[in-house]
Amino acid sequence: MPAPLEKVFSFFSRPENLQKLTPPWLDFRILEAPLELTAGALIRYRLRWHFLPIHWSTEIADWSPPHKFADRAVSGPYALWNHEHSFESHQGGTTMHDRVAYALPLGPCGSLAHRLWVKRDIARIFDYRTDKMRELFPA
Repeated sequence: MPAPLEKVFSFFSRPENLQKLTPPWLDFRILEAPLELTAGALIRYRLRWHFLPIHWSTEIADWSPPHKFADRAVSGPYALWNHEHSFESHQGGTTMHDRVAYALPLGPCGSLAHRLWVKRDIARIFDYRTDKMRELFPA
């Protein structure tokens, strides 16, 4: 992104901006969050996935401004959800990487849901996020 590291990290440190980066088809809403993120901060939200209502809570497990932070699910639809965001200055702007490790519950049923819907939907969510970041931080 053609913006300084501190500006990009600051955008991500504000919980309300998560809604700006989430596709409208998920009907994402923050229910509870601190004004700014810090280690140990909890965020509770709800969304709809294929018309199923989902409540989800995440905790900021690692907070290393302005280079990295990670959130992990403490409750929600996944058996495991760890999401690391990393930022580095690069050629007059900022390069950001998302790394997600996740697992679905329900054994074979979860594996089938992953093949049929979840894998594709996660890719769509991060494609939307990439497009939105280009819109929010134009060249």
